[in-house]
Amino acid sequence: MSQSRRHFLQSSAAFAMGFAGLHSLTGCAGRAQPLTEPYGPLAPDPAGVMDLPEGFTYSILSRTSDPMTDGFLVPGLPDGMATFAGEGGRTILVRNHELNSDSDPALGAFGANYELLDRLPQGSLFDAGADGRPCLGGTTTVIYDTASQRVEAQYLSLAGTLRNCAGGPTPWNSWITCEETVERAEGGLSRDHGYSFEVPASMQPQLAAPVPLVAMGRFNHEAVAVDPSSHAIYQTEDTQDGLIYRFLPLVPGRLQEGGRLQALAARGRPGLDTRNWEDAAVGIGEQLEVHWIDLEDIESPEDDLRHRGYASGAARFARGEGMWYGNEAVYFACTNGGSKKSGQIWRYRPSAYEGAGKESDHPGVLDLFVEPNDAGLIDNADNLTVTPWGDLIVCEDGSGEQFLVGITPEGGIYKFGRNALSDSELAGATFSPDGTTLFVNIQHDGLTLAITGPWQAAQVNSLPE
Repeated sequence: MSQSRRHFLQSSAAFAMGFAGLHSLTGCAGRAQPLTEPYGPLAPDPAGVMDLPEGFTYSILSRTSDPMTDGFLVPGLPDGMATFAGEGGRTILVRNHELNSDSDPALGAFGANYELLDRLPQGSLFDAGADGRPCLGGTTTVIYDTASQRVEAQYLSLAGTLRNCAGGPTPWNSWITCEETVERAEGGLSRDHGYSFEVPASMQPQLAAPVPLVAMGRFNHEAVAVDPSSHAIYQTEDTQDGLIYRFLPLVPGRLQEGGRLQALAARGRPGLDTRNWEDAAVGIGEQLEVHWIDLEDIESPEDDLRHRGYASGAARFARGEGMWYGNEAVYFACTNGGSKKSGQIWRYRPSAYEGAGKESDHPGVLDLFVEPNDAGLIDNADNLTVTPWGDLIVCEDGSGEQFLVGITPEGGIYKFGRNALSDSELAGATFSPDGTTLFVNIQHDGLTLAITGPWQAAQVNSLPE
C-alpha cells in the first residue's frame, strides 16, 4: 500500500470516528459544531451562485424561461428530481415544477399569455382549467451528457398538474411526481388535486398520460421511495401532523391497477408523536418496530386521511418531506421535527418480508437517525438523496442562508454547498447514474445546476496502490 493511500485511509478513519462522536451530540439542545469538513471548507464562488469546496465546480444547465427542444419554455420553481440511465451513457433527468393555481403564467411552459398552449396535443393536460387557463405544474425531462457536461435536449413530460413538489424514482425506470396540494375542482380548477402521477424516463420527447394514481391516496403528497426488493412504495405527507404511508401495488410496476394504502405505526406505542416538540418521545438511534395500518376512503374529500389514520394508532410526523432509498433503508426528512423545529432525518429498514405474511414476525424497524436541534447544522431539511458511497446530501429550506448538507452513515454532519445567490431553498439533489455529477435546483431563482468534482468514491478508486 502506498503512503498516499495509507494516509487517505487513516484520514477517512479519523473522520468516521470524529463523526461518530458528533452523532452523540446531535440530539442535544445546545449548539454542536461540525468537525473538519471531509472536502475542506467552502470556497467563495466568484460568480456568486454556489459556494463549493476547492476542486468542485458547477455549470448552470437550464434557467426558467429558456426555450426547450419541444418548443415550450422551461417552467419555474424547479423542485424534486431523479436521474435514469439513458442510451450511450446519457443521463435522463426528470424534474418537477412546484407551480400553484395562482402562479404567474410567465413561469409556465406556455408563455406569459399562453401563446404556446395550442402546441399541446389534445387530452395531454390533467387540468385544462375551468376558465381555459390550465394548471402550470408538471415535469420536464433533460437529456444530459456527463462526459461533455452538456444538455442535449429538454422537453415537457407531464402537464396540467399543480404544485409538483417532490416524488421519487422507481426500479422500472419511471418518476413518480407528487402534488403537494388538496385543492378541489372549484374556481378556476376543473379537477380535484392531491394525487401522484407516473412519468416514464424517456430519451424521446413525449408527454406522460396525465392519469392520477388514486389508489396511492389523496393528500399533501411530498416524496416517495420504492423498496427494490418488495416494490413497496413509501410516501411522505407535508403537514405539521402528517403520516408516513406505504402503498402495496397489486401488480408491481403497474400502479394504475391499484393496491393497498397503509400508515406507519410503532408497535406498542399507538398514536406515537414523533415530532419531539415538547417531550423527547423518541431518542436518537432508538429502534422502533413497525406495523402498518390499512386505510379506508383514501381519496379523502375532507382531507382527513391523516386524522383518521392517527386515530387508528398511526404515528404522527412533523412535515414529512424528502425521501430516498439507499443503504438498504428508506431515509426521510421531517422539516419541522425536534424541540427547536429545525428538522429530523429518519431511517426505516424494511422487513425481509415487507408487505408479506411473515412480516409480523420480522417487522421493519424505524429509527431517528439525526435530530440536531441546531439550525447551524441543519436548518429545515427538505429534499434529500443517498450518494453512491452512502452519505446523504440534504437540501435546506430554512431561513437565511441555504446549504447542501452532507451526513455520513455514522451521523456526522458537514456543509457541502452554499446558495450564494439568494435565500431561496435548494431542491432536487440527485446524482447521475455514473456518479460523476450532482444535480440540484436553486428553486426561486429557477436554476438547475450540475456539480462535478473529486467525490469520495472517485478519490478512493483513483488512489495508487
